[in-house]
Amino acid sequence: MTPSPRTDVFVELHVPDLRVAKAFYRRFKFAVVREEAAGGGNGYLVMGRDASLIFFWGGTEAVRDHEYFRRFRNVRKRGYGVELVIPVDDLDESYRIAVAAKCVVAEPRTRAWGSRDFRVEDPFGFYLRFTEPHDPTRRSVPRPAARRPKPERAARARRRP
Repeated sequence: MTPSPRTDVFVELHVPDLRVAKAFYRRFKFAVVREEAAGGGNGYLVMGRDASLIFFWGGTEAVRDHEYFRRFRNVRKRGYGVELVIPVDDLDESYRIAVAAKCVVAEPRTRAWGSRDFRVEDPFGFYLRFTEPHDPTRRSVPRPAARRPKPERAARARRRP
């Protein structure tokens, strides 16, 4: 396994139901690290898998009334513009689990940096990428140069009917 860089940035997902979060992420071998009851919308759940941790806040419909996020509740899907990257040792096994959960949004493929991955959507609309372990701070495989048509060929192609 390629070592992942250490980080002190934590991702906290605001979700209306901690039980649903727990059931979904357990499928992918996450385990409960810490759990607090969701009374009054202040529940807290920490789930871990290897060196990965995901934090969940809320646990009731009160998350929809959060002082900041309530402004966007009817504008965008939860997690819009954010991708959570989860390294896994057995990508194929994780993919089978995702297929069974009917949450796959992009099938496995090899990326320009040499690692395979696939994408899913969790029950709350968060976008997750399961990937083979790699060091994202280094480009492990050089990207091929983009092939551009020679200017005279491109001009001729535009003139053809």
